[in-house]
Amino acid sequence: MKRLPVRVEPISTYLERRRKGPIYPVIVAGETVYVSGLPPFDPETGEVKRLPFVRQAEIVLDQMKHCLEAAGSSLERVVKCNVYCTPDEAHFDQFNEVYSRYFPMDAPARIFLNVPSWPGGFDIEVDCIAVL
Repeated sequence: MKRLPVRVEPISTYLERRRKGPIYPVIVAGETVYVSGLPPFDPETGEVKRLPFVRQAEIVLDQMKHCLEAAGSSLERVVKCNVYCTPDEAHFDQFNEVYSRYFPMDAPARIFLNVPSWPGGFDIEVDCIAVL
């Protein structure tokens, strides 16, 4: 099965400018879509700004939605999400509130993992697997 990278603008350009390596926001393999975790960056400037956690969660889920749609899928077709978050007890409940707006019914399988930190001023990334 061949892996097909999907360009998603402005995300692809952001990744090319910031990262030194072959990183794609989306890969399609067969009928499966894999969306990379992305920081909550401003699509106009490419900057990652220190924002309140809830706003960061909204941005990363909006970016995930954009990536899925660019690949021909949607939030309704997500089967698994992996949430990576800096350790703060409030983040779990705050994220659940935001997540339920994006997945109001029949939410996909999910794991919520605490990570120490990232280089940059952000607290969350979410990756996912979906079907076409």
